[in-house]
Amino acid sequence: MRRIALLFAMAAPLAAQAQEAGMIVRFITCPVYRDADSGRKSGCWLADDHATGTRWDVSQSPYKPDWNFAVLVEGKPAAEGGNSDAGSPCGGKVLDPVRTSILAEPCTRHVLPAEGFAGRRFVLPRRNNNPVGVARLVPQGLYGDQVFPVYFQFDRDFIVYQYSDWLIDRAVTWVQAARPKKLIVTGFAATDPIVVSGRSLTERPQVAQERADMVAETLRRLLPGMSVETHAEVAAKPTQEPEADGLPGQSQRRAEIRAIF
Repeated sequence: MRRIALLFAMAAPLAAQAQEAGMIVRFITCPVYRDADSGRKSGCWLADDHATGTRWDVSQSPYKPDWNFAVLVEGKPAAEGGNSDAGSPCGGKVLDPVRTSILAEPCTRHVLPAEGFAGRRFVLPRRNNNPVGVARLVPQGLYGDQVFPVYFQFDRDFIVYQYSDWLIDRAVTWVQAARPKKLIVTGFAATDPIVVSGRSLTERPQVAQERADMVAETLRRLLPGMSVETHAEVAAKPTQEPEADGLPGQSQRRAEIRAIF
């Protein structure tokens, strides 16, 4: 037992060093809300990695936590000089890019006062949809078969505001200009188990079809008359698509819109 305890004590700082080196940070925890005034009283979201003793600022995630449930945290430590933890606006080291997928495990609400932390002032996210009445920039060039990914939280098919819907809007704008014969939407599920914070996580196989159906329904509303088919695949592998921000887990949890001419 002493040997196991010693190995665990040695592993924690080694894991922390690996995180600092820019490797993927992945753990499960109950989220913490800091009641800082960030300009719109949106506060900060924090997540404690108990294995390393590190408190991370996960406020940059397009998926906001729910303080009633545990979250799967996936991200990379922010680069110095960018959105790093310089000045510690929320009281934690910054993960950016980052995702926080809500899990079914219940949590006790954990709220911290501002404690002198100013929070992060609101800025429009990079993936930000203009109102429907604002004209989109029409993509130019020769049109051919094209694939557009849409990403989801762990084991969910919910289309996330200012992320998943931004990806769909981009695809729709292209389709309206390119005029393909039909669209094929393929949903994927990450059904190969992974161990995170001592827990085995795997997505339900049926979530692949649920994702395809959700995206297809949205496309049919936005593109009346367009032929849209759906398919599903399990055991999804990571991809290198840039809109997954280099996070392998995020890239697996997707649907793909394929335009066929």
